[in-house]
Amino acid sequence: MAIESNPPFKVHGQLPDLHEPTLITMLSGWIDASGAAAAAMETLVSELSAEPLITFDADTFIDFRARRPTMELRDGVNTKIIWTTPEIRRGRDSEGHDILLLTGPEPDSAWNYFATTVSELAVQLGVRRAIGLGAYPFGAPHTRPVGLSCTSPNADLVASLPYAKNSVDVPAGLEAILEHEFYNRGITDVVGLWAQVPHYIAAMAYPAAGATLVEAVAHIAGISVDANPLRREAAIQRERLDQLVLGNPDHADMLRQLELAYDAARGANSDAVNDNGAQVLFTGELPTMDELAAEVEQFLKEQH
Repeated sequence: MAIESNPPFKVHGQLPDLHEPTLITMLSGWIDASGAAAAAMETLVSELSAEPLITFDADTFIDFRARRPTMELRDGVNTKIIWTTPEIRRGRDSEGHDILLLTGPEPDSAWNYFATTVSELAVQLGVRRAIGLGAYPFGAPHTRPVGLSCTSPNADLVASLPYAKNSVDVPAGLEAILEHEFYNRGITDVVGLWAQVPHYIAAMAYPAAGATLVEAVAHIAGISVDANPLRREAAIQRERLDQLVLGNPDHADMLRQLELAYDAARGANSDAVNDNGAQVLFTGELPTMDELAAEVEQFLKEQH
């Protein structure tokens, strides 16, 4: 790729020679239930000691009336303005694998231009694999492992992955546009990974989902990344959520119904029948998701 004379990005130093790097994308502003994808990206940046490599031009891609910069005030002194813009960071795992991380805000405009620019850079940097991260609310219980779904223009790749495959028409985020750009430029090992967050806690942090995304990235990309800090946070939260459920019969009934549906959907529905072999369904009145979410949030606040 010949870089245009006035490209919409700044390279910090020179573009390096990398060995078949994986490019991982998480751009804020689109669906990210519980901030799980953001937590996963934060972990990756930290674990891989990723430093800025390419910063994209904010004036080209960001609407600052919709996404204003931050003014840092210290005792009335305007010390600096903090501008937020997409960037590509470069890192390595403990085994020396090259990793690129596309992070920051999702552009407000010029999506095709941005996607084309990123994909051209990916080709020049020798990207072999691209992985996008996201999370959405789902009818799943917090007592079961976090499920993942996947998206890709590569039908063979989708079929080979042990994740849920959905058929639905939904508004697209920029990550979906990038999937096609990468695929059309020969980076065919491209996939979007989506964590399924229990919908009754989707408005608060859910570290179990972030950990699941990190572990899936490590597995697919063949890299070494430690998700244990997120797993420890998840264990603490799980204990608190279990306490809440035990203290309210309605919550326990709702959780049981979600568990039955989850297990049945995965073919592990032996617990979804009673002693007579009949399916067990809760028919009482359950609290709404908004009511439960508000109570869960209040409960967790009281634990601090």
